Amino acid sequence: MSIQAILLPLFVEVALTFTLLFWMGFARVGAIKRKETKMTDIALGQSNWPPRVQQISNCYHNQFQLPVLFYALTILVIMTRHADFVFVAMAWLFVLTRLLHAYIHTGSNFVRHRFNAFLLGAVILLAMWVIFAVRILLGLP
Repeated sequence: MSIQAILLPLFVEVALTFTLLFWMGFARVGAIKRKETKMTDIALGQSNWPPRVQQISNCYHNQFQLPVLFYALTILVIMTRHADFVFVAMAWLFVLTRLLHAYIHTGSNFVRHRFNAFLLGAVILLAMWVIFAVRILLGLP
């Protein structure tokens, strides 16, 4: 597999993270300007942001949970030359679940649907790690 094919899903995940970061920033600045909250109310924590702002913020912070394991795995498969079609296909499936999760999280925020998207992504990522570990530990290509 080409390095571009291997890294493209990772780049999409990074783009999602930065998109949420800037969205969160604009939402926070807007809430302060509209006087929906005061700087003193949020100086020591997140709990006083308006619900919509907190919803976007929670989604942004969620990008530093499961995706961190995805980033690490991508680096490892490149370093060990174990990136193949199966890895790239599963990487795209994982990233698609992250996009779906973010869409639900920042939209309807229906917890059951959001959880299902999260769980599916977690299972895919776990399978990716198991496949990688088995290949490395057994010396398989």
